[in-house]
Amino acid sequence: MKIKVLGPGCANCVNLEALVKEVVAELGAEATVQKVTDFKDIAKYGIISTPGLVINEVVKWSGSVPSKAKVNELITTELAKGE
Repeated sequence: MKIKVLGPGCANCVNLEALVKEVVAELGAEATVQKVTDFKDIAKYGIISTPGLVINEVVKWSGSVPSKAKVNELITTELAKGE
């Protein structure tokens, strides 16, 4: 699974990246977490406000930091698709 956190490095972007890494570790999921800070790369995903969360090249969340439960749900749903 490939997970990308989109954002220039603001506090919310940093918080989302840390939250995603925490959930991935707790789930024991095989995933790479990448931070995307280049505005041209972020714009390719069509999001207007950061932070953004992209899982397997699909935008799952943008504009705020979701709850830990929501991040867990998004990642777990994607993991289930892979089985």
